[in-house]
Amino acid sequence: MHVNDESDRSSSRSPAEGDAIGRFERLYADAERGAAEVPWDLTAPHSLLAEWTGRLRPDGSGRRAVVVGCGFGRDAEHLAGLGFSTLAFDVSPTVVRAARRRHAGSPVRYEVADLFAPPAPWVGGFDLVLESMNVQALPVGLRARATAAVGRLVAPGGTLLVIAAGRRPGEALDGPPWPLTRAEVESFGAPGFTSARVEEITAPDGGLRWRAEFHRA
Repeated sequence: MHVNDESDRSSSRSPAEGDAIGRFERLYADAERGAAEVPWDLTAPHSLLAEWTGRLRPDGSGRRAVVVGCGFGRDAEHLAGLGFSTLAFDVSPTVVRAARRRHAGSPVRYEVADLFAPPAPWVGGFDLVLESMNVQALPVGLRARATAAVGRLVAPGGTLLVIAAGRRPGEALDGPPWPLTRAEVESFGAPGFTSARVEEITAPDGGLRWRAEFHRA
């Protein structure tokens, strides 16, 4: 189901879920008015995505990719440049409009949609699914649902790439965001998936990052 009506979207969610998701729209709307800055509004794709594609050099010809929580579209445009037929979605109507304006003429299809209730044709519909830094932004109580929802987008034989901020077991949670433990990252490898690799990476700021690759049988 596309999420186009704010009142309908809110009424079907728990208060925690609605607030967690609604804060993104508020941030993007404030930024559009010049009243806030979006920290992840960068001009280049995420460095861990760019490194991954640079190493593997995937050929997207004839293949479909989806970017979860696409924001302003930097990662989606990168995948489209590799030949993937790319869909990028976000729950925020404001940022989807901004992405369409920024990338006018782009082959990427930018859509407003809810990860928890995607259009039926999207389920199992993508050869490459990119989840970058989104699940960690949701409260811990929504994490298992979000993880499962991401996995349902992957087509048989497809790949799921997860990029996330990390934390060690026992580290205090003081979010948002709420960085993921290794076990939480590995939980993307649900039944039917195999884990190709889970990389532990030290970011330039000294923080922990995960880059994990899963394949659906």
